[in-house]
Amino acid sequence: EEILEPKCKICGAKPILKETEHLFFKLSAFEEKLLEWLKDKNFWRDNVLNFTLNFIKSGLKDRAITRDIEWGVEVPIKGYENKRIYVWFDAVIGYLSASMEWAEKIGKPDEWKKWWKEEAKHYYFLAKDNIPFHTVIWPAMLMAHGGLNLPYDVPANEYLMLSGEQYSKSRGMGIWIPDVLKKFDADAIRYYLAINMPEKHDTDWRWDDFVAKNNNELVAIFGNFIHRVLTFVHKNFGEIPPYHGDEGRELLEEIEGLVKEIDENISKCHFKEGMKRIMKIAQLGNQYLNASEPWKLLKENRQKCESVMHVCMRVVKTLAIVSHPYMPNASNKIWKMIGYDDSIERHRWEEAIEDIERNEIEKPIPLFKKIEMESIVGDEFSKLDIRVAKIVDVSEHPNADRLYVLKIDVGELGERTIVAGIKDWYGIDELKGRKIALLANLKPAKLRGITSEGMLLAADDGKRAYLLMPHGREGSQIFVDGIESMPAKQITYDEFRKINIVTKNGLATYKEKPLMDEEGAIEIDGVVKDGCPIR
Repeated sequence: EEILEPKCKICGAKPILKETEHLFFKLSAFEEKLLEWLKDKNFWRDNVLNFTLNFIKSGLKDRAITRDIEWGVEVPIKGYENKRIYVWFDAVIGYLSASMEWAEKIGKPDEWKKWWKEEAKHYYFLAKDNIPFHTVIWPAMLMAHGGLNLPYDVPANEYLMLSGEQYSKSRGMGIWIPDVLKKFDADAIRYYLAINMPEKHDTDWRWDDFVAKNNNELVAIFGNFIHRVLTFVHKNFGEIPPYHGDEGRELLEEIEGLVKEIDENISKCHFKEGMKRIMKIAQLGNQYLNASEPWKLLKENRQKCESVMHVCMRVVKTLAIVSHPYMPNASNKIWKMIGYDDSIERHRWEEAIEDIERNEIEKPIPLFKKIEMESIVGDEFSKLDIRVAKIVDVSEHPNADRLYVLKIDVGELGERTIVAGIKDWYGIDELKGRKIALLANLKPAKLRGITSEGMLLAADDGKRAYLLMPHGREGSQIFVDGIESMPAKQITYDEFRKINIVTKNGLATYKEKPLMDEEGAIEIDGVVKDGCPIR
């Protein structure tokens, strides 16, 4: 009744309404219990707690836990042999059933009870679209069973986008971990994910930002401080020098406070804030090293130089320990370079603020390497940021007879003005409300006195231009299947012309593959021969 002319997408048949009987979970009975349980959850992330409270207060409805399908987990109740358990109900039970299976497999069938019946904190890490299943439905199911530990924290993240678009395997939109691990240090990836984590709002993975944060923060601040200190100590002392007097006490006290804050942030699942404080320690270390000028003290006051470098080595030790939850490979490398022959995992967190032993120091190696943007971009097409845009208004260019000035809506990128040379082939009324393909990261240029913020794409057969006809949402990305999107901040027109986008079978194509938006392949507005360039 709510769908106009419904039909099956696969076979085209019209659906038929049938009565059926299902089993329900009486979720409505748990409103007050859930609200009572949530009273002391003020340490939860605001977005999670507020969403959960609003979800419950809007009124909980009983939920069907069975489906009329042929595959899935059978319902173990007589008379329901043809029903299957609904996936949302079955999936969350997996947390408990997997624990029980694990206990069976290790030969200790009651071991699961240590985690579910005795004192233990349950953390559920997930994305925001799964919040109600873990903060409302699963807790209610556990309450209904009784005697099992409820979730302690549900640190749900918002979405990590790729240049403003949601991840999609079919569209080649995403960061595939096996692929990036072949190119980049695992800890560099971990650092970027931590410092860019969408804890409170959606964030973007942008390749230019990844390069900037690696080079300007991880290499230039964190790695640079550690390498400078270890190189100086190795060259001039060969071992961690002794400490004399009260040198660097203020620094060490400030760092002790930061270590406590890192501990608190990790405990509360505020991982981004914890990482920021780790970088703050590295910054303080660099400032202290520069202000102390040990290269001068080495000749003028060797004893003070020893104390300064001893303090710096303590800071390096601190960084090794506090960075371990984020960058385990790098932290273990630091641990070896400061003279310890065991694994950092064998040491206590509290050692981060304790003194350092006078270990021998070998010649250090850099922890991280700079990344050049050119080494990331594989296919040239990946540098392009082509978006669906809608023409909002059209006017004639005041200073050119053959140009239009277009006001366009590019969704999340906002409204823009572009200048287009299509006046000979398209009238104003034909263009208003039309969707176009926009090269959004083309370097802005003034065309006869008006700045054009991008360029519409059209096929050119040598006689006229034919616009591309996308159908996706304004602002959505136009892509080529299998090519990872890594748009440059800006590209020039000459750079774009070198990328061979042409017509084939009435479509816009690149390397024999069609350009696509979320609705399908991008067609050409007219009959045009194959091989015409798209510009």
